[in-house]
Amino acid sequence: MMAGPRSIEINILGRAYKVACSREEESALIAAADYLDEKMREIRDSSKVIGAERIAIMAGLNLAHDLLTQGGGGLVEAARTRLTHCNALLDSVLEDQDTLF
Repeated sequence: MMAGPRSIEINILGRAYKVACSREEESALIAAADYLDEKMREIRDSSKVIGAERIAIMAGLNLAHDLLTQGGGGLVEAARTRLTHCNALLDSVLEDQDTLF
């Protein structure tokens, strides 16, 4: 059973934010916040982008681009391959069932 939402504190670019999440989601949320913080610091330190909002937008665009061009496309193709394999397994099992009756 999942616990109800609770408030945790995350830090991004030196600013603290309170975020609601369940106990089960806490470690994943902290990892995501740490990853975002790292990406935002990279942008801040390696470019002329100024201001947390602009840095956040650039980080978001970079992460979305990475997901769609690398992770997302690969994940979709991997899922499609697994589904095709599962369908083939189901077809073979059901074919065997037809001979029983």
